[in-house]
Amino acid sequence: MKKPTPNPPEPDTNTTSPYACVDSKKLHKAADRALDYYLNPSARIMSSANEPEAMYLANPSYNTESLLANASETLGSASEMLNNFAASLDPSHRKTALGIAQVVMLGELAVNQALDHVELKN
Repeated sequence: MKKPTPNPPEPDTNTTSPYACVDSKKLHKAADRALDYYLNPSARIMSSANEPEAMYLANPSYNTESLLANASETLGSASEMLNNFAASLDPSHRKTALGIAQVVMLGELAVNQALDHVELKN
């Protein structure tokens, strides 16, 4: 009597696990590096030779006084650049640039006042 379905194929005894050959660990490490490259770009950025300035990272070791001092200097520079830029504009656009410079200057004053109130922790 004939069966309606054939017997399943016999298991091949020559099949190997990806971890059974000698170089499988090297292949596994290479695969991990490839996956990290495409799926975890932050690991690639943090390990690059060109490290970004540490102050501009979310670094909890910087104290409030250092951050406020840097913000004050940055806002002061921005205000000065806007004032210089406004001098080169025609009168209709000059008022807009000077208004932006005034807003930046108010931010600088607020940061400076906060800097005056910072108490250093010993």
